[in-house]
Amino acid sequence: YRVFFAQVGERLRHTYEGRAGRYERVEQFRADLLLATRSLKSNRGVHAGYQLVRRLLLRVDTFGFHLASLDLKQRADVHHRVIAQGIDDAQWLQRPQAERTERLAGMLARDVGPVAPLDALGKRTLAVFEAAQQCRARFGERSIGNYIVARTQGAEDLLAPLLLARWAGVDDRRSGAVGLDFAPLFESGDSLRGAGRIMRDVLANPDYREHLAARRVPQPLFVGYSQAGRDSGYLAMRLAAYDAQRELSATLADAGQPAVIHHARGGSVARGGSRLDAMISAAPPETIDGHLTITEQGEIISQNYGLKANALRTLERAFGTLGVATLASRRGSARRETAGEHEILARLADGSRRAWRSLVVDEPDFHDFFRSTTPIDVIERMQVGSRSIWEGGAAGSGALSIRSTPWVFAWSQSRHFLPGWYGAGQALADEIAARGVDALRDMHGSWSFFASVVSDIESQLARCDLSIADHYIELVSPSLRRYAGVLKAEFERCREAVLAIKEEADLLDGDRTQQRAIQLRNP
Repeated sequence: YRVFFAQVGERLRHTYEGRAGRYERVEQFRADLLLATRSLKSNRGVHAGYQLVRRLLLRVDTFGFHLASLDLKQRADVHHRVIAQGIDDAQWLQRPQAERTERLAGMLARDVGPVAPLDALGKRTLAVFEAAQQCRARFGERSIGNYIVARTQGAEDLLAPLLLARWAGVDDRRSGAVGLDFAPLFESGDSLRGAGRIMRDVLANPDYREHLAARRVPQPLFVGYSQAGRDSGYLAMRLAAYDAQRELSATLADAGQPAVIHHARGGSVARGGSRLDAMISAAPPETIDGHLTITEQGEIISQNYGLKANALRTLERAFGTLGVATLASRRGSARRETAGEHEILARLADGSRRAWRSLVVDEPDFHDFFRSTTPIDVIERMQVGSRSIWEGGAAGSGALSIRSTPWVFAWSQSRHFLPGWYGAGQALADEIAARGVDALRDMHGSWSFFASVVSDIESQLARCDLSIADHYIELVSPSLRRYAGVLKAEFERCREAVLAIKEEADLLDGDRTQQRAIQLRNP
């Protein structure tokens, strides 16, 4: 065994240094370890080395030669800019979605290559596909994860990177497969609401179906939260993401194509960062299949996983809830909302969206109020992050011009926490005034998704500290201070509606631990 593992170690050294006699694939290394485990078990070595080799096998299965899989991400419009160069069509980006989809399908079917030279952007974009192929060849298939297409709005946004990968020459001509798994990221309100239709159009393309069949992996799908919250408000964002999961699951099931839904969420509630167990319980029952893939960001990683006890508790809660939800789904005992309940929530989401957009998006002076009453100018100057905090790299006007993370962080710093509740108060108050509170109370008690939404809004209201926010308001010019009254009125509407639905006297009366934590932290 010593001689054998000395040879394995030497081969690993050659692999690390890229010399001859190395392991060409991690599977070869794993096969050597399996040979050793079988030998130890056959020769009474279970207590004389087997466990050590088994532990190494677990590490190989977890980390391979790559340590961590690298996901790639690019905006859909970048792909289209490169294709516009390659086919020498200056009007490509302005053409209707249906026309671009049809032309891309034709180019894929005929294996059409670029007819015009590419500039630096085009060459860099194709080089990414080549680098990904080289990484997989050297470090293993799992070294490169999903190729995420941000800002997916239509089927053409998934066909475009498939065509570019072929232009880069990284496809298998026999199988039609490209060694990448293209994953749409549905992140705006419109793309979430159209997610099912988009995937139906994509799967109608024979070249894309051929690619999926050759890859033999589930179709990865990313559901985003941040951008939808920024353009539609929190309540509308949550319902759009909920419906998108259901639509995507049904669409892929109808096509006979397995899929994995990834939750691309941020750390704060306003960016989809509910507690893991609450998020699982609130998912559509038919989308629960024993799999859970989420993003964890920033301080949440330290908070949930920085200490071993915290990490175990986080995972226990997530896996426990996932197991129970999966069992209920498979037994058919999971409760789905009624058509009437969904209609009520759709009405609330629509009212919330209108209230949000009328102030945050459509009110021309509100952006100046935001810049004055939050420390966004300080965040803007901080030398952290890999890109500008502004969409397109330059400061614009309106909420849609700023990236989601600094938008949420800025409102948190001024203690408004506005992205987590604004608009919901008006919608809930209108519903209660028109139809009473009883239906909402019944929904809160029987529909876990609605209960989760109300609880998350409540937690954001509880974190607000309008006495501190008033100090920030003093920084605003007198002509813009009218917005402070608008925010306070909406805060009170939202607070009163939540307390009425939950039948509480004060915020977080039903969660004394969180209530006490906020009270202790506020001073």
